[in-house]
Amino acid sequence: MPAPTGEKLRLISATTTTFKSAGPVARVRAFRERVGFLLDRPLTPYYLILGSTLLLVVLGLVMVFSASQSVVNDFGLSITFFFRKQLVAFLLGAAIAVVLARMSVRVLRTAVYPLLFGVVAALVLVAIPGIGHKVNGNRNWLSLGFFQLQPSEFAKLALLLWGADLLARKQKNHMLDQWKHLLVPLVPGTVVLMMLIMVGGDMGTTMVLIAMLFALLWMVGAPLRLFGATLGIAVVACTALIITVPHRLDRLGCVGVTKPDPNLNCFQALHGLYAFAAGGPFGSGLGAGVEKWGQLPEAHTDFIFAATGEELGLVGTLSVLALFAALGYAGIRVALGTKDPFVRYAAGAATSWIMAQAVVNLGSALGLLPIAGVPLPLFSYGGSAMLSAMCAVGVLLCFARSSPGAKAALAARSSTSRLRPVLARVLPRRKTTVRKAARPTRRER
Repeated sequence: MPAPTGEKLRLISATTTTFKSAGPVARVRAFRERVGFLLDRPLTPYYLILGSTLLLVVLGLVMVFSASQSVVNDFGLSITFFFRKQLVAFLLGAAIAVVLARMSVRVLRTAVYPLLFGVVAALVLVAIPGIGHKVNGNRNWLSLGFFQLQPSEFAKLALLLWGADLLARKQKNHMLDQWKHLLVPLVPGTVVLMMLIMVGGDMGTTMVLIAMLFALLWMVGAPLRLFGATLGIAVVACTALIITVPHRLDRLGCVGVTKPDPNLNCFQALHGLYAFAAGGPFGSGLGAGVEKWGQLPEAHTDFIFAATGEELGLVGTLSVLALFAALGYAGIRVALGTKDPFVRYAAGAATSWIMAQAVVNLGSALGLLPIAGVPLPLFSYGGSAMLSAMCAVGVLLCFARSSPGAKAALAARSSTSRLRPVLARVLPRRKTTVRKAARPTRRER
C-alpha cells in the first residue's frame, strides 16, 4: 500500500502542531484516517486474532477461578481445581494452535478426511451405552481416565475443513452451478454429524453446525430459493426437536421471562438477569459476586457471562463483546482478503462457528434465547471446548499468515528484528576452520 501523502499524511500525523491546533472535526477525520491506515496493513488480521484470543483466554481464566469458588467449596476441592484444568487445556490448545499456524495450507488440507473419519468414529463410540459418559443427562463424553473428551466439539472443526475442501474442489471443477453439487454431499454429511450429536442430546452444538452449514452455502453463492428452502427445513427440524422434548420446551418458555415461576422452571434464566442487574456499570468487584454462591447454576460454564456482568459490570461485559467483535472482524478480513477458495470458505466457516456459538451463549445468559448449554468460546470452563476453539484460532492464524502481503511483511520484520543482533552476541557461534591458501610452488632455475 503506498504511503499517504499531502493532506492525508497531515491528517494521519498526531504529533504535528497543525493537528494539535486543529478543530474537533479535523481531529475526528485524522483519527479515522489513522485507524483506516492501521486496519489496512496486511498483518492486522493476524495480530487481531492473536491479541483478542489471548485477552479472552486470560480474562476467562480469571472469571473461571472466581465463578467456580462455590462449586469447589461444595465438593471440597482445591480452590484452583477448575482454574488449573482450564489452564492445562489452554496450554495444550495453544501448542496445537502454534502447530496449525505454522502449517502450510496444502498440508492442512491433507488432514481433512482423517479428522472427519476420526470424529465420526468417536461420535459412534459416544452413542454406545457403557462407553459414552453421561453428564447432566446428556451422553456427550468419552472418559479417558484423566480427561473427558467431548467429540461433538471437534465435529465443528471437521465440518469446517471438510466442507471448505469439498466446495473448493467442486469450484475448481466448475460444478457449483448445479444445485445438486451445492447440496450433495455437504448437506447429507452435515445431517449425519448432527444426528450422531443429537443421539447424545446436544442441541446447542447442533445449532452451531447448522449456522456453519448456512455460512458455507452463503459464501459459495447458493441461490436464494435454495438457501431459503434449506433454512425452512432446518427451522422445521429444530422446532420438532424442541417440542418433542419437555425440558427443551420449558427452556423455550423462559425466553424474556422477568418474574419468578412457582415451579422454578426458569430459575437459572432469572438469576442470570439478577446477576447482570446487581453488577451495574462497574460491577461488585472481582470475586465479590453473590449469585454464584448457589443461586446461579453453572456460573463457571454456560453462565459465566452473567457472573462476569455481576463482578465486572457493564464495562466488563462490553469488553468481552468488543474482543469477540475484533475476532470476528479479523476472521472476515481473512476470508475476504484471499483468492484461494479453500481459505475463504474455511475462514468464513471458522468465524461463523465462533460468532454463532458466542451469540447462542450470550443470548441464553441475557434471556433473549433458550438456554442451549453451549460454552462461551475461549472463555467458559471446558477442556474440549477450549481445545476445539484453539484449533479454530490456529486455522485462522494459518490463513492470516498465508496471504502474500502477510508473508512479505513477516519476512521483512524477521530480517529487521532487533532481537537478532542481541542473540548473535549472546549465543555462541559455530567455529569454522579457515584453511590457508596454498602457496604457489617455486620453479627451479
